[in-house]
Amino acid sequence: MSIFTGTFRLQDITIMYFTALAALVLILVASPRAPAPPALPMPFHVPLDPRGDLQLAWNVSYATQEVYFELTVAHIQHGVLLGMSDRGELTNADLVVLWDDGAKSYFGDAWSDAEGHVTQDQQQDYQLLETSQTPQGFHLLFNRSFSTCDPRDYLIQDGTVHIIYGLLDRPIASLDRLNLSLIQTGMQRVLMLRPDGPAPSLPADAQTLEVLAPNVTIPGKETTYWCSVQQLPLNMPRNHIVMYESVITPGNEAIVHHMEVFECSPDIPDVPSYSGPCDDKMKPSKLNFCRHVLAAWAMGAEAFYYPPDAGLPLGGPGSSKFLRLEVHYHNPLLLSGRRDTSGVRLYYTPSLRRYDAGIMELGLVYTPIMAVPPRQRAFDLAGYCNSKCTQTALPPGGIHIFASQLHTHLAGRGVRTVLVRGGVELEVVQEDQHYSTHYQVGPYKGDVLVTKCTYNTEDRSGPTVGGFGIMEEMCANYIHYYPRTQLELCKSHVDADYLQKYFSLINRFQGRDQCVCGEAGVTQQFSALHWDPFSGEVLDSLYNNAPISMHCNQSSARLFPGQWDHQPLPEVTSVLQQPLYPCEGGRLNPGN
Repeated sequence: MSIFTGTFRLQDITIMYFTALAALVLILVASPRAPAPPALPMPFHVPLDPRGDLQLAWNVSYATQEVYFELTVAHIQHGVLLGMSDRGELTNADLVVLWDDGAKSYFGDAWSDAEGHVTQDQQQDYQLLETSQTPQGFHLLFNRSFSTCDPRDYLIQDGTVHIIYGLLDRPIASLDRLNLSLIQTGMQRVLMLRPDGPAPSLPADAQTLEVLAPNVTIPGKETTYWCSVQQLPLNMPRNHIVMYESVITPGNEAIVHHMEVFECSPDIPDVPSYSGPCDDKMKPSKLNFCRHVLAAWAMGAEAFYYPPDAGLPLGGPGSSKFLRLEVHYHNPLLLSGRRDTSGVRLYYTPSLRRYDAGIMELGLVYTPIMAVPPRQRAFDLAGYCNSKCTQTALPPGGIHIFASQLHTHLAGRGVRTVLVRGGVELEVVQEDQHYSTHYQVGPYKGDVLVTKCTYNTEDRSGPTVGGFGIMEEMCANYIHYYPRTQLELCKSHVDADYLQKYFSLINRFQGRDQCVCGEAGVTQQFSALHWDPFSGEVLDSLYNNAPISMHCNQSSARLFPGQWDHQPLPEVTSVLQQPLYPCEGGRLNPGN
């Protein structure tokens, strides 16, 4: 239902007074003032900037096909802008802007052109609902339809939405004087359209277990993966995890990027206590056998619920009593002295459900063998779970996928996993991070899962290789499914020998007398290339045609028996068409 029924024109907004510190505190509306909207829950939220000074919260109304936004600015000076664009660019973006000219303040719908210059939109589709000043900062509440039929506006759809933001530190005489390239800006990705139904209820006998970082001092560097070991309660019987959620230390919401909880292999009877960087050469080697995923969370995700007839096993005979928590800290401002006890809270029940659920990782192996050339607007990399692996590891009746959690780093612009059978794309695996009643049946033995990630490196002068660093890249999809199998990870990378042939070809083409192929690491070889259109196009052709190496891994982190190198690239002869969303009366009409 519509939460705010009053109407007013945004251009009727007149005067905003400032405090002595030039903070925006009040917007007055000329003409009959619209009634204030009732208290509006904002269940979804994400910090926008690395310090957490800008917070975005939102709610979705599917009845009216609108999104309600609440933007909180801790320290506002002369204005703020929020926008959406295809890949997080500052150009050709749909914007909503609050600004002042030194005397009066204004709010309006705007857009940026190919040069970043801002123009106020003739069709004003953002509606201002409320402003307020609290000890937490300045709050701005507004809404917009999913679709506006305005060619300048962004179409809000399922999947990732790239949010851009900016702060104005000086007055501007008019909006057309604003150029986004000249102000402080940033970008954040969110899954904006979320299910609007009530959260499933937890069983009455549900208990909780918190897996938390042990009061870690966050290192003052950009990227840290911190690992710690935790032991399950003594003699814990078999349970089913039915829900989990993040526990973030207040003040660290903008630094804790993503977290994973792993169960150690039951073949390892004892795992030493550890708390330190995951890449520390002195860490216990037994941590490498703690790879069975129990929970995965990324910034912006909400609580994750299992379907009523499935749960993730925890404890009991034949399971490990040790868990490993891995926290990725993204600290671009190099803040020091921050203490952190973030982690994941597991909700579990001794009332076992019909099926054991599992989590399987799809996509690309984290290796520099898979790289993105610089200055690419849209470069695709695909990871495969091939038919040989599914034939080996899946049960005769296949598995039921009920949720999917996608992950890339900063250059990622999209992730898509498709189920392929007999060379034909059958369906797109759901990107929803929450429980859905619309289960997907499959894949079956012999099916293929293709996970394709799209990257943008227009702002980078060197290659972006695969890896764990925030400036390196990942392409991962954690699919939640039942019944559980021993297949823990089904990922690929291009055959390393064929990549060396690529380096030899490009070096000869570029007139190098001596090639360092095989004598240097892959990252160094990529960096040594001269990146022109030819070298980028040949790399793209290699990734789309060369054989692959499969990682078809069991829960013990060991490969299933078989030959997994030099595997043929799965053939896809028929692809799914992207659905069209005709615009009708300012609303999406996906039924056409």
